[in-house]
Amino acid sequence: MPLIPRDVQEFLNGYPDGTDDRTLTANLEFYMNERRCRPDYLRIDELHDQWWENYDVLEYNHGFIQWLFPIREHGMNFQSQPLQLHEIESMKANPAVVNRIKKSYALMLDFYGMKLVSEETGCISRSTTFKARYENLVRSSHNNLRISRILKCLSEFGLEHFNAGFLLHVLNEQSEHRMLDAGAIRNSMDRWWANCIRDDAERNWIAEVTRKVRAGGQFVFTREMYEQALERRQSEGKFSWSNIKS
Repeated sequence: MPLIPRDVQEFLNGYPDGTDDRTLTANLEFYMNERRCRPDYLRIDELHDQWWENYDVLEYNHGFIQWLFPIREHGMNFQSQPLQLHEIESMKANPAVVNRIKKSYALMLDFYGMKLVSEETGCISRSTTFKARYENLVRSSHNNLRISRILKCLSEFGLEHFNAGFLLHVLNEQSEHRMLDAGAIRNSMDRWWANCIRDDAERNWIAEVTRKVRAGGQFVFTREMYEQALERRQSEGKFSWSNIKS
């Protein structure tokens, strides 16, 4: 697999040069539904309600993603704030906030033509509008950067098991159906997305399955393999090659 990009390596290392400014609370307040994001001037609950299936708004507005998925890096929206360690602690401890993060993930999955089938395993399926949404994802490469941010954010908030569900769903679409198989998506997936998992064993397992798919040959990562892998990880606590009947 390609070398890990610098921003992803810093994420994997836990941002060793990062600081925690306890005076900065914008992300916490936004997810508490107490602050409006900028420049869209919406509270989180309003954004979830008003922008669901509003695909043009989600495609052509670029400032909201830093608010929906805060990470410990500066983004392109200078009216947003990098995520602080104390915010992570407070947000993870608040069930209402965690549920809102899950809603944000569901919002973007729908935008990408997907839906979350199981919060426990992270399993994803196609949405009813997947054909048009997949075409948009292939065509609009700025979404590749958004997905990297989404995966990093989920990891920060204890939802990293969703990352494998997303990655392996895309891998299944590429391997079995030749969908989402554009070069730009494969490059983003192999270099960025697949490395946005801090669990070393899980990241390495996904990398190995991806290598098998990329190598061609007879191996096909099927939907059945995808579902079995996630279900057995849920029951056994880890991925293993026994998860896949090849």
